[in-house]
Amino acid sequence: MAQAAAVAKPPAPPRRRRASATPRRLPYLLIGPAALLMLGFIAYPVISVFYYSLQDYNPTKPWRNGFAGFDNFVKIFTDDAVFWDTLVFSAKWVFVEVGLQLLFGLALALIVNQTFVGRGIGRALVFSPWAVSGVLTSAIWVLLYNSQTGITRYLADMGIGSYGTSWLSDTSTVFSAAVVADLWRGVPFFAILILADLQSVSKDLYEAAEVDGASRLKQFWHITLPHLKDAIILSTLLRAVWEFNNVDLLYTLTGGGPAGETTTLPLYIANTSVDAHDFGYASALTTVAFVILLFCSIVYLRLSKFGGENK
Repeated sequence: MAQAAAVAKPPAPPRRRRASATPRRLPYLLIGPAALLMLGFIAYPVISVFYYSLQDYNPTKPWRNGFAGFDNFVKIFTDDAVFWDTLVFSAKWVFVEVGLQLLFGLALALIVNQTFVGRGIGRALVFSPWAVSGVLTSAIWVLLYNSQTGITRYLADMGIGSYGTSWLSDTSTVFSAAVVADLWRGVPFFAILILADLQSVSKDLYEAAEVDGASRLKQFWHITLPHLKDAIILSTLLRAVWEFNNVDLLYTLTGGGPAGETTTLPLYIANTSVDAHDFGYASALTTVAFVILLFCSIVYLRLSKFGGENK
């Protein structure tokens, strides 16, 4: 009987195997080493800058090195006229450059978005300056502005201006000359981003607008611009940060001159650290610049309502 009962007893249900957590953790394990390296390369310099901003650190004068507290920051805001001059010029540089680059980039994007013969070649020519490095761009424009072999020489041959004129050495023309040089490099950035967003605008919207009798200007104002809102906000923010931190082009073209007319805050920081070897004060300047950029970026994103619905 016991054997019969044992035979009649239904088999126990198979135990569920506990799902292994390894497959779910595998992506994190794979990207872990790269993430740690990136964190180290980013976090260490940032922490070092904050640390040295509270120090008097000059390798050429080690007997003066030591903890300074907030003395460097007090000096920046109370006893450094150069800081305020460079900050004002940086704001002017960013406003002019980003505004003009956006305007010309939008115009170019609208042009190359049309259908015409040779559009591929036209797009390649428009985008090609963006592929050139900043140092090479500076070298090209240094040659173009050379007083002996550059643009001014050919203008003088045509009776416009005089020989030996250097736009980069004249305080009345250096800003405009530097702006034109950076426009050549920066306009393609806006053209690329805006053109990419233009590709996603439905043609049905324009066809419906034409049926309703809307002009090209009204179509641009009520269809194109609202669709490009987020792309314009993001591109202007990114470009503003890059232009604020612009060092290579201005350093190569003018070195911050003449008479400090083109010295931006990052260029002033570079001169303070590299030339004067005052790394403590330069770190304090960098910290102030970081806070200014962070504050302006947050305010800009809040006021522009980035990512919000278009009404």
